Amino acid sequence: MEQREPGESLGTVLVAGAANLTIALAKLVAGLIGGSAAMLSEAAHSAADTVTELLLLVAVRRGGRPADQRHPFGHGKAGFFWAMMAAVATLVGGAGFSITHGLHEISHGEKLSNLTPSYIVLAVAFAVEGASLGKAYSQLRSQAARYQVHPVRLVQITSDTALKAVLFEDAAALVGLLIAAVGLAGSQLSGSSFWDGGASIAIGLLLLVVALTLIRSNLSLLIGQAAPQQTETGIRAVLLAQPEVEDVVELLTMMIGPGSILVAAKIDFRDEASAAGVEIACDEVDRRLRECFPGVSQVFLDPTPTRRR
Repeated sequence: MEQREPGESLGTVLVAGAANLTIALAKLVAGLIGGSAAMLSEAAHSAADTVTELLLLVAVRRGGRPADQRHPFGHGKAGFFWAMMAAVATLVGGAGFSITHGLHEISHGEKLSNLTPSYIVLAVAFAVEGASLGKAYSQLRSQAARYQVHPVRLVQITSDTALKAVLFEDAAALVGLLIAAVGLAGSQLSGSSFWDGGASIAIGLLLLVVALTLIRSNLSLLIGQAAPQQTETGIRAVLLAQPEVEDVVELLTMMIGPGSILVAAKIDFRDEASAAGVEIACDEVDRRLRECFPGVSQVFLDPTPTRRR
């Protein structure tokens, strides 16, 4: 079902990375001027996202390398690894700093000064992050329409880790900006640093959830996650539609890279099928699977009679 377009994901990552680098510097300056923990947390958030985008670039590049003698199934899982490292960077650099800095401000208290630059940066950052999220969502909708599934469902099952990471992180960035704005306004109106420190902690917890979600997703793919159930059902249907096939004894699939599926099946061929007929049938099944499911890159079929036969 799933086939990734490397150029699309690369462009999405580049746009997100440029946006994060620009606004990280702006947030840092505004945070230092206003003395806001929430703004400094947002600066750390954007800095972590920038590192994340760099690692995602590595993921896209490494995962797209062709197969060689030592790596006959390609380098797709390298993409999963570097995408998981990107999520770890978000966890350590963004969530860790934001939570600890927020707790420090609440316990020690810091007086806020000129917050006008902070509000301006938040507004500009919201527009920039919104544009980045819009590009990522546009790619998601395009892929969802191609495979006739809902975009939300595609996010759940896609193995395009770069796209998923950009979507999650840009969405978290927009929510984080709103939290920071509420924290600044609360501290400004109440005169208490509790609001600003609380906003910093909330931003950290948000990043924690996003990072753990992405780590879990990439870890599952690294271990050897099967293709989506809908795809497996379609593959089984193609196998059973072959006239020479009596039954599918066992069907195994695995995501071996972003959008790349390995198919291994034990097939019970009809008794009347000759050896030459089985060979032709296997070749035809291979062709039809690759035609119906562009993500299928490896097909292994094992003629295996059922126990009852």
